[in-house]
Amino acid sequence: MPQAGIMPFLAPLVTDPSALTVSAERPTGGRKPRDRGLARLPQGAWSTLRRLAQSAVCALALCACLGATPAGSDTAAADGREYPRPPAGWLEAQIALARRGFSCGSIDGGRGPKSVAALRAFQASEHLPVTGELDPATRDRLELVRPPLASRSFSLKELSQLQPLSPTWIGRSQQTALGYATALEMAAEQMHASPWLLQRLNPDVDWTGLTPATAVVGPDAAAGSRPRASRLVISLGARSLTALDARGRVIAFFPVSIGRRVDRPLGEMRVAVKVRNPAYTFDPTVFPESAEAQAVGHRLTLPPGPNNPVGLVWIGLDRPRYGIHGTPDPEEVGRTESHGCFRLTNWDALTLLDLVSIGLPVRVEP
Repeated sequence: MPQAGIMPFLAPLVTDPSALTVSAERPTGGRKPRDRGLARLPQGAWSTLRRLAQSAVCALALCACLGATPAGSDTAAADGREYPRPPAGWLEAQIALARRGFSCGSIDGGRGPKSVAALRAFQASEHLPVTGELDPATRDRLELVRPPLASRSFSLKELSQLQPLSPTWIGRSQQTALGYATALEMAAEQMHASPWLLQRLNPDVDWTGLTPATAVVGPDAAAGSRPRASRLVISLGARSLTALDARGRVIAFFPVSIGRRVDRPLGEMRVAVKVRNPAYTFDPTVFPESAEAQAVGHRLTLPPGPNNPVGLVWIGLDRPRYGIHGTPDPEEVGRTESHGCFRLTNWDALTLLDLVSIGLPVRVEP
């Protein structure tokens, strides 16, 4: 922070809550308060009012900077805006792109490389000038038909399934599931957002004490139904995966991580298997640089879950040990990794799973 596009006079409100001047401050110096009702509040109430006011203004300031309207606010109830309308900033643009199947990975409201890549792919698919910028023509085509943010809560069952993640391979193999470790991690993944963004959209939420009564505001990025893909194209250089229909039109675009292995496959392959919520077989021979792996000395089976090494999806290709899969680290998608095949965020991998079929052609390009 401040991100590109943030109004300079609002940036301090987002980055430093102490920069706020709140009218509920207890009067000092013998000055008569303008509101005697507030003046009669008990001492402890002043700090509470100040904290609540700071939280509310911080959230509203962030939404204003990023071009979004917080769900649950008075303006969001009636919405305060007419729909459809163009996105007002990068946060809304990321959400609008995701709804159309053009993913930037974790939504964070910033103009990063993955957001620019998704926007350029959208512009190309719409036969617009490929600028990577939110120019007027692109904004008009990226219209929002409903508010960009929504509020949701998490059930007692969801919250009761949170469990710490063991730091060792053996420890993970002994867990009943590799589920979410924290409420923030769960909320961020299910809202397709970065934890950073959720923390700032919800400054008054106690993430360590989340209950079913807690309302969490975040991106409403759910995409509509899409046709089945006729082929996939993976670009190693662009670190992207594109799903195309029978006429060659883009139906989905995702950032992807690739392994550093020099024997990465190129050319034509096909989908051989697709599995939702897979278990993972840990093979120590694949991790020769790991002292822990060599100490284990034998294979381990790790249970399913979002923190499984391949996440929530495995799409196996017809090359031994190669596939497309999810990841427990969505913030790392789009970077080169030392292990793994082609990694997507779990939510993008789940979207892709519904688009592919056994035998689907997959082309890997340099």
